[in-house]
Amino acid sequence: MTLHSRQAYLRLLVAATVTLAFAFANAQTVTTFAVPTSVLTSTAISVDPSLLSISIEFFAFPGYTELSGTTMCLANIQTLRGAAPAVRIGGTTQDRASYDASLSAAVNYTIAVPGDAPESLTYGPSFFSLANELPGDVTIGLNRQLNNISNTQDAAEQAVKGVRGLLALELGNEPEFYAAGSPIIPPGEGWSPTTDAASQKGWFSSISSSVGNIFQAAVYLQYPTWSTTGLIPLLGDAITFVKTFSGHSYPQSACGGAATNLETLMSHSGIVSYTKQYSTEANSAHARGKRYFLGETNSATCGGGGISPTFGAGLWVMDYVLQGALAGVDRLYFHQGTIGNCAYCFWGEDSVLAPYYGAFFVSDFLGSSPKTRLTMIDSGDSSIGAYAVFSGSSGPPARVLLYNSEYFSGLGIRSVVNITLTDLGSDLEIVSVKRMTAPNATSLAGAGVTIGGGGTFSDECAATGTQALEVISASGGMAEVSLHASEAVIVYLSI
Repeated sequence: MTLHSRQAYLRLLVAATVTLAFAFANAQTVTTFAVPTSVLTSTAISVDPSLLSISIEFFAFPGYTELSGTTMCLANIQTLRGAAPAVRIGGTTQDRASYDASLSAAVNYTIAVPGDAPESLTYGPSFFSLANELPGDVTIGLNRQLNNISNTQDAAEQAVKGVRGLLALELGNEPEFYAAGSPIIPPGEGWSPTTDAASQKGWFSSISSSVGNIFQAAVYLQYPTWSTTGLIPLLGDAITFVKTFSGHSYPQSACGGAATNLETLMSHSGIVSYTKQYSTEANSAHARGKRYFLGETNSATCGGGGISPTFGAGLWVMDYVLQGALAGVDRLYFHQGTIGNCAYCFWGEDSVLAPYYGAFFVSDFLGSSPKTRLTMIDSGDSSIGAYAVFSGSSGPPARVLLYNSEYFSGLGIRSVVNITLTDLGSDLEIVSVKRMTAPNATSLAGAGVTIGGGGTFSDECAATGTQALEVISASGGMAEVSLHASEAVIVYLSI
C-alpha cells in the first residue's frame, strides 16, 4: 500500500471510529505539549532493554518456576522490549538460607501457616538449575547475616558453575536491619554503615578468589545513611570486586498496620519528586563505571497492603519506571513475594494482577529497539505526565505517552483533559492511540481494567481480547488527545 493510499484509508478509519462512552466533566482542562522533533533536539537518555525487571523472594523462587504465569508474563515483556527482563532472586529469606550440596530438592523448609515465610531454610544445587533456565540476566542473593562465609562461598561457586545467565551475586539483604542478635554482629557491638562496609569489603575480597569480580554491592533500603555514596569510598580498592550497585525502594509501607494512600502513590508530581533521590546514588556508581539498579522495589513494603493490587498501582508502575530511568537507574526490579500472599505481585497462582497492566503498557511504549531513547516533555509539577520515546540515536520520536494521574475514586464525574501535541510535522495527518483505563483507580484486574478497549490477560498471562487503536486526526503538526482522570495513552506517531 502506498503512503497516499494508506493515509486515505486511515482517514476513513477516523470517520468510522466510535468514541468510547465516558462520563465527562462539564468543564474540560486543556494542556499543550511540544513534542521534540528529533532526538538531537531533546535531552533523551538511553534505556536499558531490561529496564523493567523482576525480583523474586528467595524461598519462593522454586514455586514461581512452577507457575505458568511466570513464563508467559516474562515472555510478554521480552516480546515488547526485545530482551528478557532480568531476574534477581533474593530478599529477606536469602539471609535465612543455608546451602546444602547434598539436598536433592531445590528448597526445604516448614511453615506453620500457609502464606508465611520460613524462619530458616536450606537449598541445594537444583535451586541453581532452576535459575539456569531463566532467559535473561540473573542475580542471586546469598546469606551474610549468619556469618558462615564458607557456606556462602560454596553456594557462590555453585551459582557461577550452574547459572549461565549469572550477572551478579548479592551478599546479604538490607543489612542495615540486621538485629543485635544476628550472628554477624559481635556481642555488645552495633551495626553501622562503616562496619557493614568493612564486612562487604572483607567478604568480597575473600570470596572473589574463587568466583571473580561478580558482586552486587550495597543492597540497602535506607537513604541516605546507608547509601552507595558512603559505601564507595569505604570499599577502597575492593570496588574492583563489584560489578553492580543496588538500592531498594518502596514509596510507602504497609508494615505493622501502617496506612497507605493510593492517591499519593500514583501522583505524577509525587513520583517525579520521589525518584530524584536516586540520582546521587546512580551518578556515584556510574562515575566508577558500575551500573546502578533498584534491585528490589515495589509500591509498599510488607507485601503491599490494600493499594497495591489496584489499577492505580499499575499506573504508578508505568510512571515510576520512566522516572526511575530519567533519574539514572539502569534497571528496576519489581519484587514478587510469597505466592498467594502478595498484594503487589504482577501475577499469582491463577491470576494476573492490575500492576502487570502497567508493566506491559510501559514496555509497549518503550518498544523493542536496542537503541531506545527516552525524554520527558512535561514540567513534572502537575498531575499530567508526558514522555517521548525514540527508536534510535537520530530521527523523529516514535511514540508519546500521556498520563493523567488525577485520582478518580469512581464517585462523581470523571474529569477529562484535552491534550494538544504540537510540532508533530506538517505532513502528519493522523495519529493512533492505545488507551489503558479502568472504571476507577481502585479497580482490580478482572473488573474492567483494559488495554486498547478490550485487551486483558488470562490466568496464565496470555494476552486475550483485542487491543484496538483509536484514530485521531492531525493537522498543521498538531493533534488533540482526550485523557480522563486515572488513565494513560500511548500515541503512535507513525503507522
